[in-house]
Order: sequence, then C-alpha cells, then structure tokens
Amino acid sequence: MIEPEEISAKYRAPALEKGLDVLELLAARGAPMGMVQIAAALNRSVSELFRMVQVLEHRGYVANTPEGDGLVLTNKLFSLGMTRAPARSVLEAALPVMRRLTEVIGQSCHLAVASAGEMVVVARIEAPGNQGFSVRVGYHRAIVEATSGLVLYAFQPETVRAEWRARLEPTVAPSVWAKFEAGADQARVDRYVQAPSGVTRLVVDLSAPIFGPDGVAAALTSPYVETPTAIPVPDTIAALRAAADEISAELGGQFQ
Repeated sequence: MIEPEEISAKYRAPALEKGLDVLELLAARGAPMGMVQIAAALNRSVSELFRMVQVLEHRGYVANTPEGDGLVLTNKLFSLGMTRAPARSVLEAALPVMRRLTEVIGQSCHLAVASAGEMVVVARIEAPGNQGFSVRVGYHRAIVEATSGLVLYAFQPETVRAEWRARLEPTVAPSVWAKFEAGADQARVDRYVQAPSGVTRLVVDLSAPIFGPDGVAAALTSPYVETPTAIPVPDTIAALRAAADEISAELGGQFQ
C-alpha cells in the first residue's frame, strides 16, 4: 500500500509550487511586494524565485505597480475564473436587469460574489448621466468588512453560515464579529441591508441577495449618493429588491 507521503512526493512539481506560492502570497498580502520581501516571506532565496517571477510577469499574472514600489497581482486570474460557466450564467442573467435598474434609480450598481474570505465585484453598471459613484470590477474586501459580504453571509443556509463562521470569526475582534452577526440577523428580517459605506463618506450601501438553485449566488448592491437623478432611498430599496428577485427567478432560485 502506498503511503500518503509517497503519493504526495510522487506528484510534486517544485517549480509549479513556487509559482503558486508567489501568487497566493501576493493575493493574501493585497499590497505591492518587492523580490526581497517575497523571498523572505516564502523562506526562499531571491535567485531561487527570480526566473519564476519573471515568467509570471511575462505571462501577465503579476506586474510592477506604476510607482515601481513592488509586484502585485493583475486581473488575469480573476478573468480566467470568470470564464467558468456558473459565473457566466449569473452575469448573463444579471447584466440586462442591472442596466434597467440603474435607469430607474439613477445610481450605479454592482454584483459581488464570495471568494474564500472576501467578497469580489464581478460586474458593475455605471449610473446614468454625468454624476454618480461606482466600484470597479475586481474590487475585493473582507466579507466581514463589506455590505455585500454581509448579504452573502446573512442569507446562506444555517449549515453554510456555520462553516463560514468557523473560518471568519477568528479573523476579527469579538466586538466586530458580534456586530456582524447582529447585522446578519437584521438583514434576514428586513430581506436587504442598508448601511453607511465603510470606505467612502456620504455613500449609503443598499444591497439585496440573489439566489440560485443552490442558495445565495451573489449580492446586488447600489452605493447610494444624493444626485439630481436620485430617487428616494425607500424607492431605491424597492427597485433593488425587485431586480434581485428578477435575477433570482432567471437563475431558478428564490428568496430563502
């Protein structure tokens, strides 16, 4: 009988592992890193990683920042992930509805999905006219820090929330988690979330869940700002929830 260690050794690819280590490190840090920093963090020498990083840069997976202060991930991995059929089906169902929604509410809106411990924006539609606020595609933030993340957590089945809780709760202070859980409880009562933006003053995040056949597929969020074309917040919430329900129906899901 072959032991697990023997199987692991047999199928190891050291060069590939180095490249994956670099990608995972840059994703986890979320900030530019120089070669010396990368080598130190991975407990490897600069010469050992130099050619690997060159290849990743040549293939477009990493790039130097315009300021030259280190390497960061590009959106290439994100773009590859978005070619998967489930992601395409959500976007295909959501984008036409999102376009109509922006015309009704006079605000931008975006679609966010969960990726490990973060929420990631996978689509956005700009506000009509010359004024408005929007979040770029590819923007990511910890689930416990984002309105979209709260929606993605709050409307999961209890078994899924328990799994997420085990992973997410240890990453924040007890007071932060208590507030997050209270927000999730309130969201399930209200069937949406309204909260001040955690990153931009004078912006109020409005967000509603989109359901697929297997549960929450995405969060539909509008960063609400007072503009000449804006409609009142209650009307915006109603339109946002109606749009989320329409997309859910297209996906074969329903509010749970």
